[in-house]
Amino acid sequence: MLARLSQFMLAISAVALAFTIAGCKPKQDEGASSSAARVVKIGFAAPLTGPQAHYGKGYQNGVQLALDDANALNPQIGGQAVKFELVAEDDMADPRTATQVAQRVLDAGVAGVIGHFNSGTSIPASKVYSDAGMPQIAMATAPAFTQQGFKTTFRSMTSDTQQGSVMGKFVVAKLGAKKVAVIDDRTAYGQGLADEFDKAVKAAGGSVVAREFTTDKASDFMAILTSIKGKKPDVIFFGGTDAQSGPLAKQLKQIGLNAPLLSGEMTRSDTFLKLAGDAADGTIASLAGLPMDKMPGGPDFVTRFKARFGEPEIYSPYGYDATRILIAAMLKADSTEAAKYLPVLAAIEHAGVTAPKIAYDAKGDLANGGITVYKVVGGKWEVMETIAE
Repeated sequence: MLARLSQFMLAISAVALAFTIAGCKPKQDEGASSSAARVVKIGFAAPLTGPQAHYGKGYQNGVQLALDDANALNPQIGGQAVKFELVAEDDMADPRTATQVAQRVLDAGVAGVIGHFNSGTSIPASKVYSDAGMPQIAMATAPAFTQQGFKTTFRSMTSDTQQGSVMGKFVVAKLGAKKVAVIDDRTAYGQGLADEFDKAVKAAGGSVVAREFTTDKASDFMAILTSIKGKKPDVIFFGGTDAQSGPLAKQLKQIGLNAPLLSGEMTRSDTFLKLAGDAADGTIASLAGLPMDKMPGGPDFVTRFKARFGEPEIYSPYGYDATRILIAAMLKADSTEAAKYLPVLAAIEHAGVTAPKIAYDAKGDLANGGITVYKVVGGKWEVMETIAE
């Protein structure tokens, strides 16, 4: 009897031990998860719906690829493994929405912000980020973006001051244009670019014979073009997006205006070619930096981007570089706290996809810049000239 009781007690002990071991497992898992990588959120804002969604999505995909590449290196900050995650918001290219989005991004607990895309959204949002001490690397090109005196604002591309001045000199000196008509869409981007172009044309000895305005929602430009036609311009410059420049190019042909259309980087897109059709031929547009295949990391970037997202958009490599720069500043400062890595970001020199050395001046503008001028020939964008600033 005692022997049987002893065997029973041993069996009970074995079962109890098994349950104890099983009960310990969740605690071990709990300990393992607590030592997992700390999530570091990176904010992003751009138009992800509407007529400018192709710009915003290409930009976002460049940012995402940069985060993936950074995470693949198993980064550590403050002695702890970190994982970077994207918090993406759609600002619909609307200035009022942009400030609301900026606050949502901050409320999400981000460590830094890439965006906004448009100058008209980046400028009002920058006040929200500046008040919070949050670093922001935007695609915005309007001069006003970095002229506000905020220490938190940085650019991904050359400003309209750089781009507009280069194009203004180019049309007078290289194209021999003497009489120029200028149209802009009254957005911060379109007007800013047109203003700088206007000034540069006059400084180079050309004459602006017409200065007309439209909106970023317009599609009928016949009244404006009729007014311009009588002034017989040598070229017509448009400050705005491809959603407008495409129909504008078509209507130029319809009204019998043979002056070539010139524009900025938002026209230098495949979407413009589709919208303008045969009327695209002869259009000239500028784009910051080198052609993609001439960028230091361009060919490799294109290969890797295509494998993940398809063809890169104009802004994809710039979004990629901005993100890697933001992360590089955090790693160098060994902190994700804005106050600690912001001075490092301001002084950084980074070898990127788009340029061999990316650095900022005291305002947050790119310290080095250049412009490539393209022309549509046979339905395709071809390089005319790359101009160092």
